[in-house]
Amino acid sequence: MSDDVRVEELTFASDDNQLAADLYLPAEPAPHPAVVMAGGWCYVKELAQPTYARALAASGIAALVFDYRNMGASTGQPRQHMDPWQQVADYRNAVSYLEQRPEIDGDRLGAWGISYSGGHVLILGALDERIRAVCGVVPVTDGYENMRLAHGTVGFRRFTAALREARRKRYATGEITYIDHQPATEGDLATWPFPKSRVAFAELKAREAPRYEGRSTAESAELLLAYNVFPYLGRLLGKPTKFVIAEGDDHTHWDLALRAFDQIPGTSKELTIISSANHLTLYSDRDRQNSTATDIARFFTESL
Repeated sequence: MSDDVRVEELTFASDDNQLAADLYLPAEPAPHPAVVMAGGWCYVKELAQPTYARALAASGIAALVFDYRNMGASTGQPRQHMDPWQQVADYRNAVSYLEQRPEIDGDRLGAWGISYSGGHVLILGALDERIRAVCGVVPVTDGYENMRLAHGTVGFRRFTAALREARRKRYATGEITYIDHQPATEGDLATWPFPKSRVAFAELKAREAPRYEGRSTAESAELLLAYNVFPYLGRLLGKPTKFVIAEGDDHTHWDLALRAFDQIPGTSKELTIISSANHLTLYSDRDRQNSTATDIARFFTESL
């Protein structure tokens, strides 16, 4: 294991967009196995992900961390619009880009995701045979159930009513409605109704991710409500798959994640439960983030 990691800033094509990315390259001689990485709801590539990328590179595995279309330093309109299927396509195009790099062993590619993208990589692993192993950290697995549980009965009524009104306005005027990532005060309209998360992400923005914008299009939230990884889990049979779940996570709901893990057939799967933790632990707690990143690097070393 080497701490001598080189980071290359680059862009690659995804449909009609140019996606900004950082390629973390190990010190060991090429070609390297590699892992494609992207973030969750409203994330940019500088938010939390470099810790995991550096752990991979220090273990001899290259890591490509990128901003989705419409986000961060990547091109695309409307800004802050998140279509999960477009994001999965961005992952697949990241894989295609890595296949063209001479430093990368195109037969040893994996995928990593966190929160929303923790679900994306499960779909990616099911659909793309080039992916040999996947790791989802605190993954979103069922957007409708996730939102219904997170908002509660009355809050969910308000949330879906706001989405309906935004759709009517968009149809009548073409105007895009934006919704906050998290609320400033409990009860304010936001996609993820957790004021403490807003505080944590403000600290992350100040510390490491200045391009982070805490808002999304209302249509992004509609697409989240239609998001479900469960139809794809059976296709992960025989593919090394790791889940990292925070005990007591009530943001993406660890019970939903455990249900998803149980539905992956076969024995080529691995579950890590972080005790006495929550969804934000693996963003804000540096020690636990580092130890988890080291464990994920071990998984990919064994699986690629």
